[in-house]
Amino acid sequence: MNLDFDKLESPIGTVLVVAREGRLCSLDFSDFETRFEHLLRIRYPDATLTPKANPAGITECIRRYFNGDFTSFESLDVETGGTPFQQQVWQALREIHAGTTWAYGQLAQHIGNPKGSRAVGHANSLNPIAIVLPCHRVIGSNRTLTGYGGGLHRKRWLLEHEKASFADGKIPNLQTVLPFDGG
Repeated sequence: MNLDFDKLESPIGTVLVVAREGRLCSLDFSDFETRFEHLLRIRYPDATLTPKANPAGITECIRRYFNGDFTSFESLDVETGGTPFQQQVWQALREIHAGTTWAYGQLAQHIGNPKGSRAVGHANSLNPIAIVLPCHRVIGSNRTLTGYGGGLHRKRWLLEHEKASFADGKIPNLQTVLPFDGG
């Protein structure tokens, strides 16, 4: 199986883009290439990455996001793999609009699993499509940043880029970094 592969230079580093038959199936950062390759091999053990500029227009959508068009990839088709629970969490992430943040507990409540904030956090840590499935918009209940697979400096940058606020309209504390608090 061939997967289309492209790279995009961005303000937060080189973005790796992988598509399969016109659907985005992986988006990560070059300094996390080992994790990126590991997650791809789990889903596509026999795949070959074939360089292709702007597969299905996806790279251009990501570029537009970095240029301030926060709706540029809302209609992108994605192929996530994962368990049914992970897929449920990842799809729910798309309901968190740019400029807003939710707490892990709020996301768990939204998917009908009010006591599942830790499971939601774990699913977020395995998100294969950073930025487009915006797990960076999920923060601690105390409005602090928590883990992010691409590094907390990127999570902070993405939220500042989107001029994020908490779902109640208050600004998250983007300077405080704590481990996942379950909230």
